[in-house]
Amino acid sequence: MNTTESTPTELDLRMMRRALELADQAQQIGEVPVGAVVYETDTGTILGEGSNTRECDKNPTGHAEFTAILNACKAIDDWRLNHCTLVVTLEPCPMCAGLIVNARVGRLVYGADDPKAGAVRSLYNLCDDERLNHRSDIIAGVMAQESSEVLKAFFKRLR
Repeated sequence: MNTTESTPTELDLRMMRRALELADQAQQIGEVPVGAVVYETDTGTILGEGSNTRECDKNPTGHAEFTAILNACKAIDDWRLNHCTLVVTLEPCPMCAGLIVNARVGRLVYGADDPKAGAVRSLYNLCDDERLNHRSDIIAGVMAQESSEVLKAFFKRLR
């Protein structure tokens, strides 16, 4: 199947609100406010969550979606997430988009576009590139304004 969808479900919206809560928690500890949730698409069971931890952990892989995917894989004791949806407040970067492909995430829902590092739509189309061995269904721009405002406010405070 793996075609781009246009309308988020109520469950997607609920999970995006949770991802925004996680982004807020990250910003409270000085991290870039990005949050992510992996859930089973059919049941809505949350398998993994994450927020940015790059600064606190001094680790370049400390991205919200990276952590959420790792936690989900541990929860189900498998690296394949075909039956899952990843919801993240910011368009994934090349590293995270590559992980989404490699973990075979079934659906990707994201909020704000990332014109400087986005690897799903803005700069690259890694998550549904037909040349790769897996493609995710993608819903972009879900609660984009809310996600973008959180990021803009955070960076404005830094300046």
